[in-house]
Amino acid sequence: MDNEAERKSNSTGKKKVMVAIDESECSRCALQWALDNLRETIANSDLLIFTVQPIVDFGYAYASTLGAAPPELMRSIQENHQKIASALLEKAKEMCANHGIIPAEMVTEVGDPKEAICATVEKLNIQLLVLGSHSRGVIKRAFLGSVSNYCVHNAKCPVLVVKKPV
Repeated sequence: MDNEAERKSNSTGKKKVMVAIDESECSRCALQWALDNLRETIANSDLLIFTVQPIVDFGYAYASTLGAAPPELMRSIQENHQKIASALLEKAKEMCANHGIIPAEMVTEVGDPKEAICATVEKLNIQLLVLGSHSRGVIKRAFLGSVSNYCVHNAKCPVLVVKKPV
């Protein structure tokens, strides 16, 4: 996380609301819901839009190139993840602007999403975390995990989980 986000977290007296997003439709719905329904809360808070770039697993690149993956390929994979995260944050910024809201921060981290979200909540003293739910069933959650479920149980603030409308 950049020092600017950390500095701002300590310098304003406003409450902090963080919306964690990814490329999913349920994530977009969560941001939209927050902008539509928490307008007054967000207007009186510092809004942080947060996304996580996955840790790049180079194992498949090494395996597919018989252990001789060129450095350009590795850089290209990392740059692609950065471009996706930047585009995602730009789209979120547009959504906020359409509601007359300017986010205080747009932050991206690299790591495991659930752990990065909870660590950022604690580090920046976030008072409300908003995120979407994929609404996976019990079996899928057992195999795939659930970021929202992890955050509900581990984040150091209230967590609002928004389900995608039916």
